[in-house]
Amino acid sequence: MLVGLTVKDLALIKSAEVEFGEGLNILTGETGAGKSIIIGSISLALGAKAKSDIIRTGAESAYIELVFSIENEIKLKELEAMGVNVEDGLVIISRRISSQRSVSRINDETVTLSRLREVTSRLIDIHGQHEHQSLLDPEKHMEILDEYIKDDIEELKSELKRLWGEYTELSKKLSDFDMDEESLIRERDFLEFETEQIENADIKPGEEAELSETYRSYSHRKDVARLIGEAYGLLEDSGISGALAGIEEACGYDSGLSPIKDQLFDAESIVNDVKRELSAYEDRIEFDEAEFAAIGERLDLLRNLEAKYGGTEERILKALEEKRERLSELRDYNENKRKYEEAREEKFSELQALSDKLSDKRKEGARLLCKKISEHLEDLGFNYVSVGMDFKRKEIPDANGRDRAVFVIALNPGEPEKNLNEVASGGELSRVMLAIKTVLADTDDIPTLIFDEIDTGISGRTAWKVSEKLALISGKRQVICITHLPQIAAMADMHFAIKKSEEDGRNVTHIEKLCDRDSLYELSRLLGGADVTDAVLKNAEEMKKLAKAAKDKVYL
Repeated sequence: MLVGLTVKDLALIKSAEVEFGEGLNILTGETGAGKSIIIGSISLALGAKAKSDIIRTGAESAYIELVFSIENEIKLKELEAMGVNVEDGLVIISRRISSQRSVSRINDETVTLSRLREVTSRLIDIHGQHEHQSLLDPEKHMEILDEYIKDDIEELKSELKRLWGEYTELSKKLSDFDMDEESLIRERDFLEFETEQIENADIKPGEEAELSETYRSYSHRKDVARLIGEAYGLLEDSGISGALAGIEEACGYDSGLSPIKDQLFDAESIVNDVKRELSAYEDRIEFDEAEFAAIGERLDLLRNLEAKYGGTEERILKALEEKRERLSELRDYNENKRKYEEAREEKFSELQALSDKLSDKRKEGARLLCKKISEHLEDLGFNYVSVGMDFKRKEIPDANGRDRAVFVIALNPGEPEKNLNEVASGGELSRVMLAIKTVLADTDDIPTLIFDEIDTGISGRTAWKVSEKLALISGKRQVICITHLPQIAAMADMHFAIKKSEEDGRNVTHIEKLCDRDSLYELSRLLGGADVTDAVLKNAEEMKKLAKAAKDKVYL
């Protein structure tokens, strides 16, 4: 779940830190206080498009940080499979926005926005008038249906994915047989040439590296011989023998030079040993011009083949096997083509049959899902509602079957059902998603849901029903909801107030967690406006009691 939000220098927020909790987290505040900025900051952290004017005036950049606690083992493994390193059960999402650029990170790793969205889509879902309205993406509709009936179709989808892989592999093979007689002869001749070229080279793994080392050694042998000769000459001209003869004569006059004489004697002996070693080494150096040229030619051949077929001897040999296999296929072109066509046709029949079976399961599940969604929407204040799923068939099945299915809805009697984005407003769309999330409460695995402006255009009994459904969902996962309705605010497990004040001549938005007493006063404000009277307070207390009783009933 989302345990922490930090926002700095974003719009009216100078600095704000929020610690969210389990269950239903409610955010309230007066109009213009900055409620939309809070949800907007979360959207930005999740990869929403950022404008440079969102940065607080006078600041160089804005910063948003989300801290998620991952306790579910399945979710933990899912994230790790996506390459996310979860340390101490935490995932930290951050984004810094400046006038020049935007930098997003998952923990300490800088990531692209597409990578960020891929990961965060498994952690949080935002519903309201924002970019993250997943219901506006038709591809999501099938995902919702499949999630609802996943226990019934899991094996079918797994088998379908396997069949699709085999079918596409056969289609790829057949595409290699799509040629006329002239092209067939040309490719066959070229393959024969390339196969013969590699076979004649008689390549052995590791040969190029070994020859390269030998070639380098050969190419420096002349230089080595020259340098040995120069060193030998310098030792020959060192004058140590002459110096020793002079000191030996001097010792006849001064015995104190004996130690120096001994040192010179040792030095002469060492120099003579070195000269003998150098002479012997020089004798061992051989340089065969013909062998050197042959090594160079062999290296040129190997390197040309590596450049042509893959960079290493192993890849050249692998290319040889592939070319032999392809050549074998082309030598019996018509027969092999026929075999692949029959195999693909058989696989396509299996794919169609399994796709039809999956489609039947989906249509059956869609009827039940749409019926339940309609029932919940009636509870949520829709006087008339008809929800269905419009199924269309793809010409060729794929790994997900052959269905294209989208939710359709009618909000007035006698009207045809239309796509959601053609009919529902932002507030209605949020309530549709609330109904869906209520139905999927036991199957949906996204741990945090955010509902923004879910109470648009409702009041009274409908508002109470919305609050009950939020309570139901929050019993399974974390819910964060912005509202201006007391019926919804009363259900809060944690209540936050968003306020705007003036500091140094500028408006600043703050967010603070409310204690029970302050939450009661905020609820009274929602009920009675600016003046909080004893009667309003009593009304708020009564609403809190009713909310607690409703929550206890829901959780039971």
